[in-house]
Amino acid sequence: MKIIFFGSDDFATAHMEALKAGGHEILACVTSPDKPRGRGLQVTPSPVKEFAVRNKLPVFQPENIKDQAFLRAMKEFNCDLFVVIAYGRILPAELLQVPYVCAINVHGSLLPKYRGAAPINWAVINGETETGVTIIKMNAAMDGGDIFAQARISIGARDTSQTLRAGMIEAGKKLLVGTIKDIEDNNYTLTVQDSHAVTLAPKLTKELGLIRWDKPAVQIHNLVRGLLPWPAAYMSWGGKIVKVLESRLPAVSAGGKPPGEVIAVSPEGLLVATGQGNLLVTAVQPESGKPMDARSFAAGHRIAAGSRF
Repeated sequence: MKIIFFGSDDFATAHMEALKAGGHEILACVTSPDKPRGRGLQVTPSPVKEFAVRNKLPVFQPENIKDQAFLRAMKEFNCDLFVVIAYGRILPAELLQVPYVCAINVHGSLLPKYRGAAPINWAVINGETETGVTIIKMNAAMDGGDIFAQARISIGARDTSQTLRAGMIEAGKKLLVGTIKDIEDNNYTLTVQDSHAVTLAPKLTKELGLIRWDKPAVQIHNLVRGLLPWPAAYMSWGGKIVKVLESRLPAVSAGGKPPGEVIAVSPEGLLVATGQGNLLVTAVQPESGKPMDARSFAAGHRIAAGSRF
């Protein structure tokens, strides 16, 4: 099929590569404007633009997707499908009417659960044991279109948002290629989303990562797992931010200590009291420093049993 691809990040790029490998004709790519990234804040193109340039595809980076000149340019391609993945903007109704067949979106959850910008992260933060990938026929509502297909994915006890995302890419690529084949063959059934089952997955903020030690250990552990790589869960020591990169839930928890107090320092890490149970912090990243194991951090900062975060 003739496709115009909308997307920005590496999640989107992996799906675009699968489409190209599957023999679909990508007519053009629409992606976010180049912006400063990384510590040096160098102006950098999105991974989707980099892929498009390597493959000599036309690239559009509209500041305003309602712009009439952009709309006219899209119409001139006479495409069959829009494929939209991690683009970051809601497409207006007039734009959705451009492709001959429809616009489809690959979303990282089992819709109608976790509509929004960060479905993978929120599934982990909320302690879900299952999520998935959904492909919808887009409408003007955010992630609200009818469902073409879904694939379920288990969330393991040691999964993070990063490992889950990697698994979701593989599942999503297969589902996308298969769904487009079904659309070509007119062999599909659309399912209306249950409006009563909608939950949201809003954008992540840096403030969300602040560890509140009076919360249960399992909630803090899920926060650590769910906020990688950004903004990361974090605590404060000596007036500086320390990111918590890895944690574990110990088999046995000691009681009686105030939340945030270090119960013990061991080769495994820092055992910290919480509002319910204990959390073993195993890897951290000090402010302006490199990732390290928690015991080395404790040794370098004179943290011992009785210290308080």
